[in-house]
Amino acid sequence: MNMFENIQLTLTKHYALITINRPEVRNALNAATLAEIEEAVDRCEKDPSIHVIVFKGAGDKSFAAGADIGQLKERKMLDALIPGMQGAYKKIENCSKATIAAINGFALGGGCELALSCDIRIAAEHAKIGLPELNLGIIPGAGGTQRLARIVGKGRALDMILTGAMISGKKAEQIGLVTEVVPISELDAVIEQKAEAISSKGPVAIKLAKMVVHRGYDVDLDTALMLEKLAQTIVFGTEDKAEGTAAFLEKRKPEFKNQ
Repeated sequence: MNMFENIQLTLTKHYALITINRPEVRNALNAATLAEIEEAVDRCEKDPSIHVIVFKGAGDKSFAAGADIGQLKERKMLDALIPGMQGAYKKIENCSKATIAAINGFALGGGCELALSCDIRIAAEHAKIGLPELNLGIIPGAGGTQRLARIVGKGRALDMILTGAMISGKKAEQIGLVTEVVPISELDAVIEQKAEAISSKGPVAIKLAKMVVHRGYDVDLDTALMLEKLAQTIVFGTEDKAEGTAAFLEKRKPEFKNQ
């Protein structure tokens, strides 16, 4: 039973689907919706059977059309120091579960930044993605200035941010902002396949691989390689490693714990 008002949390096999359910306002992200997203992520984090979290918007027109502008208009200067949307997206990025953004329409402003905080982004062909905050006299403040540049490069990020232009799903794929673009009719099936593929892997390895990539990305190579080595040391001592290698040698599908 769904206990939320602005989102839907659906548990399917070994992955969770968090659907922003405000289609009447293009799934805009107000404070209540962000709080529910954080609560849902916390619930998934505590569930050992969940290995992947998928984020999607209700309907086929919008993933999330950004922050609630009515609420934004009332915010004062020091309100920007509250963790807010940036804090919510940091929680998603730091979550031990793999995360996928199913961009099924407009992903603008805070919606784009939500997608950027996920590990993998897959878009429908008709998706429109952008950071139009400068049109409002503000800047992307939920990680957009930092994550976008790290994903697509500083030049492309500055182009998108300074012009406020929306790009198509195809263009997003070309610049590496999303990894795949599919017709909207195929998006759910592709997301399910991706989530199932990840969930079939060793649960501890999923967590550590994600952690090492994120933590090692912005440090020097020697430090990053040491993080990788330490993570490998941990998985070498797990039941997952024993089961995975045994299954390979026995030519069978591995049966990892919590699967």
